[in-house]
Amino acid sequence: MEKTKVIVGLGSCGIAAGASKTYSQIASILAQGEMQFELARTSCIGMCYKEPLVEIQDAKGKIIYGDMTAEAVEAVLRAHILEGKIDTEKAVHAEKLATKEDGFFKGQVKIALRNCGYMDPESIEEALEHDAYKAIQHLINTKTESTDVIQTILDSGLRGRGGGGFPTGLKWKFAYQNESNQKYIICNADEGDPGAFMDRSLLEGDPHAVLEGMMIGGYTIGASQGVIYCRAEYPLAIKRLNIAIDQAKEKGLLGENLFGSDFSFDIYVKEGAGAFVCGEETALIASIEGQRGMPRKRPPFPAVSGLWGKPTNINNVETWANVPWIINHGAKAYAAYGTEKSKGTKVFALTGKIKHGGLVEVPMGVTINDIIFKLGGGIQDDKKFKAVQLGGPSGGCIPAELGNTIVDYDSVNATGAIMGSGGMVVMDESTCMIDLAKFFLNFTQEESCGKCTFCRVGTKRMLEMLERITEGKGEEGDLEKLEALAYQIKNNSLCGLGQTAPNPVLTTLKYFRHEYEAHIYDKKCPAKVCKPLLTYSIDPDKCTGCTVCAKKCPVNAIAGSRKTLHTIDQKICIQCGECFTVCKFEAVLVD
Repeated sequence: MEKTKVIVGLGSCGIAAGASKTYSQIASILAQGEMQFELARTSCIGMCYKEPLVEIQDAKGKIIYGDMTAEAVEAVLRAHILEGKIDTEKAVHAEKLATKEDGFFKGQVKIALRNCGYMDPESIEEALEHDAYKAIQHLINTKTESTDVIQTILDSGLRGRGGGGFPTGLKWKFAYQNESNQKYIICNADEGDPGAFMDRSLLEGDPHAVLEGMMIGGYTIGASQGVIYCRAEYPLAIKRLNIAIDQAKEKGLLGENLFGSDFSFDIYVKEGAGAFVCGEETALIASIEGQRGMPRKRPPFPAVSGLWGKPTNINNVETWANVPWIINHGAKAYAAYGTEKSKGTKVFALTGKIKHGGLVEVPMGVTINDIIFKLGGGIQDDKKFKAVQLGGPSGGCIPAELGNTIVDYDSVNATGAIMGSGGMVVMDESTCMIDLAKFFLNFTQEESCGKCTFCRVGTKRMLEMLERITEGKGEEGDLEKLEALAYQIKNNSLCGLGQTAPNPVLTTLKYFRHEYEAHIYDKKCPAKVCKPLLTYSIDPDKCTGCTVCAKKCPVNAIAGSRKTLHTIDQKICIQCGECFTVCKFEAVLVD
């Protein structure tokens, strides 16, 4: 009989939810000897909203249990292993059993995430069982020509998954055509968008796929050195990358004369200091070289003069992870997914006001509504879907009425947003769109490297206008000034950060202009978020005179004795909202 195996999801999301304690508790149970099983670990399977996750493999198949805290895990293990009973309330996914969470997996096609959550990311033996390094070995052993590899990537339709969407094969072709005694491959893992964690999860869950993708790129363009530029705020990803690199070297899968050939390739990890602008290729290169991370004018492009002045090819984590699969399965298999101009799959991080926050991978061409309502389970507390921010600070807000927009590069761009690296921040009716635009603009303004005036000063002036509007100090003509300045910044900034920084403002102006006008002319925030524009009052039919609101008011703006109607002095009220928060009888009204 096959031995029972218990696997704990130990990605960053699982660890944050208490998975390390769950793992320790299971180890303690195993040590007691009453239950016999093998204890193992894996990474994130994407179902972050149900972490900690524990998978049990036995004769009943594979069953994943969710919300497996250290306190809950023993009862589930005892029932499953000793009594042969499946806890249907905790079960979230199973081979032979329908669960209420199955909708999260329906419609997903996992190519980049194919191994995440299905193997131990710190075990190269398990990676090899999942076909790691099979593609690069095939290319070397068959002495496949670089031009043939480039054509395969071109035929697959793979485009850069870091946000730009440039054809990957064409990028490789440019680097290949530039002759040099030294070339470089770079993996851009400087994921900095708020709400984005696609690259982190990939590096934590399947580092070998990224390493192999880079090796294939190196083999193709004639590079012998690879660099993974990863933000230092991803300690677990960096740890597992370094483990994977060391293991690959020990197995002779990375280093000199690979598979008995004259092809040599090495990789090291460079930790970034957290500058968002270093996601831009030339700023990233400058940072690796020890310079301040600031963009430079192009041309020359990195394919001509990149790292240390040599031809360099840069792709992001998700792009590299797709490459081995394409080589193993063929360009047609990859191109079978997606739309005419956007082939394959795309990984998205679902965050914000969504029930099923986590990571999903879907074929290009599905709609925004499909992702939010079918995979994401809809809006938290069943509130009304208002908009989704796609593409992070460089992207834009797509309103609910455009929820049937298909997810591909051209369709998303047509809305005014961009695909970006795949962060989806979902908003409901309680979100103030001006406040949201201010949040993202504040982020890009702080992250501006300061090199060009339009980005450095222009974003500051835009932010000041947004701050005035949310404080009730907006004036006639502000919206026209915002738009004019936004287009000047887009058209005159040096790099992608400045060129896209106005997008959140422009898209909210385009689709939610009425909210801006309400803030400026009516001095009201329709979403009831901007405190200076709120008025608090007390409903005489609901007030019980409990005095709690009066006691909590920091400026003594609430008058009334016990068991009598309370009132708020609007001249004293500072709109802090404390009375609304503490009232148990819903007697405090907000307008």
